[in-house]
Amino acid sequence: QVQLVESGGGLVQAGGSLRLSCAASGRTFSDYAMGWFRQAPGRLREFVAAISRSGGMTYYADSVKGRFTISRDNAENTVSLQMNSLKPEDTAVYYCAAVASQGPRTSSYAYDYWGPGTQVTVSS
Repeated sequence: QVQLVESGGGLVQAGGSLRLSCAASGRTFSDYAMGWFRQAPGRLREFVAAISRSGGMTYYADSVKGRFTISRDNAENTVSLQMNSLKPEDTAVYYCAAVASQGPRTSSYAYDYWGPGTQVTVSS
């Protein structure tokens, strides 16, 4: 089992920045590729960003490319999502997830473990 807990969400004005963190415990963190997903009210959960086990490969949704950066610290068992130039349409609950895979995965169905989520609200 892998336990994941997100933090860092909150309310920010459009154009602002937030940094989300996800702390992992349980199994060996570096055995898992990690991802960030988000879900807005009335919408399906969508992929945001993912990172490989080593951190050497990353994927981003087109909607966040150039604004968000995913990173991980395998010594600290954490994965982070730096979000810049935030827009109101980025408002959602953000979830981190773990998958026992070498490379990053973009489908939510691939992931084995999920955190409870953290709310991000961007005001216009």
